[in-house]
Amino acid sequence: MNSPNEPTVGPGPAAPPPGCPAHAAGTDGLRRLYGPEADADPMALYEKLRAEHGAVAPVLVHGDLPAWLVLGHRENLEVARTSTLFSRDSRRWRDMAEGNVPPDHPLTPMTAWQPLCVFADGPDHERLRRAVTDSLSRFEARGIRRYVTRFSHQLIDDFAAVGRADLVDQFAAQLPLRVVTQLFGMPEDYGPRLVDAARDMLGGTETAVASNDYLTETLQQLVERKRVTPGHDVASKLIEHPARLSDDEVREHLRVVLVSANEPTVNLIAGTLRLVLTDRRFRANLAGGHMTLPDALEQVLWDDPPMTTNLGRWATGDVELAGKRIKEGDLLILGLAAGNADPAIRPDTSTALHGNRSHLAFSGGPHECPGQDLGRAIADTGIDVLLSRLPDLRLAVPEEELTWNASLMSRPLAALPVRFTPGRLRSAKDSPAPEETAGAELPPQRSVPSPPAPADVPSRTAPGVSTSRRPFRRLRWRR
Repeated sequence: MNSPNEPTVGPGPAAPPPGCPAHAAGTDGLRRLYGPEADADPMALYEKLRAEHGAVAPVLVHGDLPAWLVLGHRENLEVARTSTLFSRDSRRWRDMAEGNVPPDHPLTPMTAWQPLCVFADGPDHERLRRAVTDSLSRFEARGIRRYVTRFSHQLIDDFAAVGRADLVDQFAAQLPLRVVTQLFGMPEDYGPRLVDAARDMLGGTETAVASNDYLTETLQQLVERKRVTPGHDVASKLIEHPARLSDDEVREHLRVVLVSANEPTVNLIAGTLRLVLTDRRFRANLAGGHMTLPDALEQVLWDDPPMTTNLGRWATGDVELAGKRIKEGDLLILGLAAGNADPAIRPDTSTALHGNRSHLAFSGGPHECPGQDLGRAIADTGIDVLLSRLPDLRLAVPEEELTWNASLMSRPLAALPVRFTPGRLRSAKDSPAPEETAGAELPPQRSVPSPPAPADVPSRTAPGVSTSRRPFRRLRWRR
C-alpha cells in the first residue's frame, strides 16, 4: 500500500450486512479512526492495523479524509524529531489546501494554522516555544504544589463527609484547570467552564469549533486585562518576554499551555487512580513502599497514556517511512499509545518499567509537550493528597462496569465512582491561606457565551454519586 489516497481494496459486489466489521472501513477499505470500532477499543484497532500494515498504517479520519497512523515506537520518534521531512505547519496539508477541511470540520480547531509554536518549525518555533518555557519556568515547583495541595483539599472537602464520590467528575476533571487559572492570573471561577470547553474541543465533536471560539474569547479578555494590570503570572510573563509576542501570539500560546496542561493531566490522574483501585499488585506495591507515586505515574504513562494520538505532522515531500511511500501533503498522526505497546521495544507489556521515561506519552522531538512537568506535579501532588485524606478508597461499582469516552486523540475514563469512610472537613486553620492573585484585581468579565454541551455524550456522573509533595507514606487499602 503506497498512499492512503490510493485505495487498494475495491468496492465489493454488495454492501456488507449490518454489524459486519466492514462497516468500520471506508469505501476504499481503509479503517476509520472514528466510529464504533475506534470508540469501542482503540488499542485493539491499533493492533489490527499493526498486524495488517506494520509500523505505519493508512487510515481515515473524520469525513473519511486519508491519513497515516504511525504505530511503531522508532517510527514515532523519527517523525517527531525530523521536522524537515514531517512538518508541524498544517498549511502543507493537501486536503486542507484543496478545500476538503471546512471551517466546521471537527479537526479544524486542532489543525487550522495559527502563528504559534505548535504550527512552527525551525527558528520561528524556537523563538515562540522559548517564550512559553521561559514563562512557565518562572514558577517554582514548590509554589505550584502549594496551589495543588490547596485546591485538592477544597475538592475533597466537597465530598469527604458523604462517603462516596466520582473521582473523575469531582476531582480529576476539576483540579488541573483550577491550578492553571491561578498560574494565568485568572479568577478561580473561570475553571469549570474552561474545563468543559477544552474537553469538547479536544474531543473533535460537532461543537468543537464553538468551544474553541469560547476559549479564544476568554483568553483574549485575559490578555487585554494583563496589558493594563500585569502581575506574577504566565500571561504577564508572555507579554513581557523578549520575544515580543503580539497579543494574538500571547493569547494562542496561553491556549497551548491550557490544553497541554489540562486534558492530559486529567486523564493521567484518573488513569492512575483507576489502576490503584483495580490492580491488586499495583496497589500492594504502593502500600508496601516498593513503588513511589512518581514510579506509578510513569507506569501509567506507558500503559495508559493520557493522549492516545497526537495530531499531526505533514509531509514536506515524497518520502518513505517503514516501507510506505508517503506523499507530499499527507497527514501523519503520531500513535502514542500504539508506540508504547510496540512489540519491538516491549515484547512483554506486563513487565514493570519503573524509572523508564522512554515512553511516548508526551510525544518527542522539538514539539515534546511543554506542560509535562507541570502535569506531573499536579497529578503527583493531587493523588498524594487524595490518598492521604481517604486511605480506604474503594470502587463503588464492579470494575467491568467502568466505561470510557472515546475521541480521536484520547480515551478518558467516563467516571470513577468510589466509596470510603466519611471523614471530617479540614478546618480553616488546617488549610493554607489563599494567596492573593492578580485575577482578583481584574475588571469585571465581559459576557461570554457558554460552550455548547457535547452532543450524545453520556453523563460522567455515575448513578448514586453526589456531585455537590510530601513523601509518599504507607497506606491502608480496602476492596
